[in-house]
Amino acid sequence: MEIITVCGMGFGTSLMLKMMVDDILEKEGIKAEVSALDAGSAKGRNADLIMASADLESALEAVEVSKIFIHNLTDADEVEQKLHDYLQKIHE
Repeated sequence: MEIITVCGMGFGTSLMLKMMVDDILEKEGIKAEVSALDAGSAKGRNADLIMASADLESALEAVEVSKIFIHNLTDADEVEQKLHDYLQKIHE
């Protein structure tokens, strides 16, 4: 599984989100490649999932990849719940 975390510049918010996702996946025992990218680079990459701040929704709407948009990037519970919901959905 490949997950891309995205922010406007590709360092900062996306790196923070990447670290959260890495921790969640490790806790769940799930192996995945997680990369932090800027929005422009993410548009040209194949991945299973893109995770980004909700303010990037319009910038990423044309990308045909499953997406999770986070409203509060400092809320680890929101990140974990949305990622958990996605993982359950793909394993049904």
